Amino acid sequence: MKNSVGGVELSSMAKGFETTDAMLKAATVEILLARTMCPGKYCVIVMGDVADVRASVEAGVAKAAEAHVDHFIIPNLDPAIFPALSAVNIPGKLEALGVVETFSIASLIEAADAAVKSANIRLVEIRLAMALGGKAFVSFTGSVADCMTAAEAAAQSAGAKGLLVQKVVIPQPRPELLTELV
Repeated sequence: MKNSVGGVELSSMAKGFETTDAMLKAATVEILLARTMCPGKYCVIVMGDVADVRASVEAGVAKAAEAHVDHFIIPNLDPAIFPALSAVNIPGKLEALGVVETFSIASLIEAADAAVKSANIRLVEIRLAMALGGKAFVSFTGSVADCMTAAEAAAQSAGAKGLLVQKVVIPQPRPELLTELV
């Protein structure tokens, strides 16, 4: 089953290309994302069977060496993460709005996965380090209680690595706030 994902975040774009190559040669994985990020970082995310993803990420971390910023492996990524990574999912109506911000892409994907698995929320967006100074954030909606539970789960995940910037839950957000999420 190919629902395991992992990634390596680097401080060097050149080293990112070399690391991506090493990850692809180490195991049978598919690239979900491999690109430059702000500010001058590179991120590669792969998908495959758990053992292959683990081998690929381990090879990537070893190849990244001093350029390694962060990495992650999620054996069973929640399927709600995929659409949120590729586009903004504007909900029909915002209930409460939760937003969790991290210092790294890897820690944000782990945090988003923890959030969506912890409560009955709908992801709005996962924004990864483009025009964000290398940081990332996830936004989601649901009841106030569910958003608080999800924000806490995400904050604990990112906080365990020391990479949490901030978490907020906004009850009854104004509809105009949606324009900031597009």
